[in-house]
Amino acid sequence: MSALDTLISGGDVLLPDGLHRLDLGLKDGVVAGVYLPRTAPEATKTIDAYGKTVLPGIVDIHFHVRAPAYPERGTVLSETRAAAAGGVTTMFEMPISKPCCSTPQELSRRRDHFNENAVIDFALYAAPGDLTDSTRDKMIELGCIAFKIFTTPPPAGRTDEFEGLAFPEEADQLRALYLLAKTGRPLVVHAESASLLAHYEKIAQSLDPSNASTHGKSRPDICESVAVAKLLAMNIKAQAKLHIAHVSSAQTVKVLRSFLGTSDFTAETCPQYLFTTEKDVARAGIYAKVNPPIRHQADQDALWQAISDGIINYVTTDHAPFSKEEKKAAEGNFPAAPPGVPGVEFILPSMLDAVARGRLSLKHAHDLISANGARRFGLYPFKGALLPGSAADVTIVDLTGETVISAKTLHTHAREVAHLYEGRHLRGAVTQTILKGNTIFLNGAVTGSQGGGEFVNPNTQNDRKID
Repeated sequence: MSALDTLISGGDVLLPDGLHRLDLGLKDGVVAGVYLPRTAPEATKTIDAYGKTVLPGIVDIHFHVRAPAYPERGTVLSETRAAAAGGVTTMFEMPISKPCCSTPQELSRRRDHFNENAVIDFALYAAPGDLTDSTRDKMIELGCIAFKIFTTPPPAGRTDEFEGLAFPEEADQLRALYLLAKTGRPLVVHAESASLLAHYEKIAQSLDPSNASTHGKSRPDICESVAVAKLLAMNIKAQAKLHIAHVSSAQTVKVLRSFLGTSDFTAETCPQYLFTTEKDVARAGIYAKVNPPIRHQADQDALWQAISDGIINYVTTDHAPFSKEEKKAAEGNFPAAPPGVPGVEFILPSMLDAVARGRLSLKHAHDLISANGARRFGLYPFKGALLPGSAADVTIVDLTGETVISAKTLHTHAREVAHLYEGRHLRGAVTQTILKGNTIFLNGAVTGSQGGGEFVNPNTQNDRKID
């Protein structure tokens, strides 16, 4: 019997201290070792990675499938297949579903559904529900990766999807922060001020609904920055492990800077804010509507500066597919359009393109979309690293290759509404994705099996010994 199941040879391997020309050995679903060229033990199979770069699999900490609800928007199978094509080996599913994942029963039901269908590994967020210790403790016992809340009210007609998730009252937000303090589980927050949203949405009623700028004017940056400032002020008292989702504005970056050192908080942004502006929304129309809105070049510049300065240390997809029928029904009406774009096949190529353009180093790019998230949520170095004992989750990329975003080649069920990124040419391409030592994507074809992914339970991570 061979000492290794697979040897990935000849490539540049990204280790925690940077790139090295090494061979990577995989055995029984984990990394067996890293070896100088021609020194590795015998392997059953060898993957020639000459000219390629070998990365730890991408860990996307902000993802929406909503399953088992709304299969017309995409399923666990379709969207985790898309994730595999994008080099993502682990995704964290948000709690919006029908009903909301705000009870232990619903968390168990979703875990079982994902186990049966996921092509990649997955973790599940929970909503804190009734804000009681007993519900919180049961969710943690079941292995939720973290908790999520919105500071906005439930959208009209979707109360059951946001029951126990939407907390527009600041007193409830503070209760949630205290509830999660000292548990070790982060509280992730979609932060926009409910009262200011109501104010600006009323003003926007007099504006042209077909104009892309109307959406931004109905949810201006002050809605985000005020909500974030209040949360950070409250967390000075609560001292929870707070994470601010999808930061979109220069104003919010200023708030984050001003609160540095006051509590354990982190923040993320997304490719739609880093690589597009309101001009792209005007071109793509309602298909590019997201919440918070895509803003201006000055906001994009501030987000990149925040990444450079270490104010923002996470880039996530906020992958949110909708059906073509749902988006098309709101043509010419931004207020009525569903918010969300499919982005899981865009995140890695877009970050590789940023590396090619000299905007950041490859290690920094990978930290933003994989290693940092694994650390923050207690999975590192089993996830997000290639060390002996780490998961054999590998993404092989060609830094000199090209990715062209096209509905013809995307794997997401929402490929027909990916207008925001359609036609983009990006330098860098995913050529192979490996999960637990098994190839799940190779040269354009998804080869992973339905149910091949596993539930990632942070409760078990401390039992793993990683060299």
